[in-house]
Amino acid sequence: MTPLEIRNNLLGEKLVKNLKRRNIEAFYCPTSQEAVSKVMELIADGSSVTWGGSMTVRDMGIPKALKERGTLEVLDRDVVDDPQEKQQIYLRAFSADVFLSSANALSEDGVIVNIDGNGNRVAAISWGPKKVIFIIGLNKVAPTVEAAIARARSTASPINAQRFDIATPCHVDGMCHNCNSPESICSYVHLLRNSRNQGRHTVVLVGEDFGY
Repeated sequence: MTPLEIRNNLLGEKLVKNLKRRNIEAFYCPTSQEAVSKVMELIADGSSVTWGGSMTVRDMGIPKALKERGTLEVLDRDVVDDPQEKQQIYLRAFSADVFLSSANALSEDGVIVNIDGNGNRVAAISWGPKKVIFIIGLNKVAPTVEAAIARARSTASPINAQRFDIATPCHVDGMCHNCNSPESICSYVHLLRNSRNQGRHTVVLVGEDFGY
C-alpha cells in the first residue's frame, strides 16, 4: 500500500469506531467501487430510494446503479421538469425506505455536519425515511466539530453557491461572509451527533475524494 492508503485505512478505522459510539453503523471502503457495492448491499430489494442534492451520490454513479438493479422504486427528482411533480418527490422522500446523502463535513470524533439552503435534506436526515445512508469521502474529514462547521461554511457552501448560481456574497468572491442573503445556502445548519434509533443511520466512508 502507498503511504496515503495506509493513512486512509487508519483514519477510516478510527472514524468507524467513533461513529459506532454514536449509534451510527459505519463501514470504510478504500475505493468508490467498493463503496457503491456496499451501498447496494445495504438496500433491500423492493425498497423505495431517493437522495438529496449530493454530488458525491451523483459522481459515484449511484443513481444509475440503483435504476439498473431493477428491483427498487427509484425516486429521482433530477429527471423531472414539472415543478409540482418535483415537489411531490421532495415530499415522498420523508416516507421512503432509504434516503441517500453525503455530508459537508465529518469531525474526527464522528459528528456529521450538513448545511442546507432549503432544509429538505437535513429534515429527511433527522426524521422520516426509514433508513439514511451517508456516503462520505475522506476529503470531508475535519479535526473537530468547529473545524467541520468551518469547512462546510467556507469550502462547501461557496462551491455550491457557484453550482446553483445563486445571488450570495460567496458567489462573488468565493468566501463566506456569514451573510443573511435571501438566497443564503447556509440557512439550516445540522449536526448529527447521535442516532436516536438503532440502525437508522449508516455511514459508508470512501478512501477517495468526492463532492465538495
